[in-house]
Amino acid sequence: MATQLKAIDHSAMQTSRAVRMGVLLAAFVVNAPWLAAITGVLMLVGTARGRGDFGFIYRALRRARWISPDLIPDNPEPHRFAMGIGVVFLAGSTLAFLAGLPILGWVLTWVIIGLTALNLFGGFCVGCAVYYWMNRVGLRGFVKAPPPGVIPGQRPSRPD
Repeated sequence: MATQLKAIDHSAMQTSRAVRMGVLLAAFVVNAPWLAAITGVLMLVGTARGRGDFGFIYRALRRARWISPDLIPDNPEPHRFAMGIGVVFLAGSTLAFLAGLPILGWVLTWVIIGLTALNLFGGFCVGCAVYYWMNRVGLRGFVKAPPPGVIPGQRPSRPD
């Protein structure tokens, strides 16, 4: 089955990743678990709406002409799945903080910081790779295959 790719703005996703990582690092540095919880809520809304969690910041930067779109043919579903994984981890983090388990809360938050950094700086999305592996084994609901010539989880290249 051929995969119908969409033009995905990778600048928007990179901006969201950078802001998310910055907010979560700030939350850790100033010991503000509520910032991690708010980030989780923004990720939940972004996942449900199919938009970035910090898209409003990207749009402001784009209007100011500080950032331009980077449209690359890609599948949006793996990125939404990856954000959903982030939501689960940050929900677990929030529950850990509420249960009086701050070390567990920060460990779960740091998992998201690490995965976000890997994607932001290394161009590899672990959640996307998991999505594509689920597709490969035929799990129901995971209908999109990686773009041609792209390793599952790797950021696609710009078309020539």
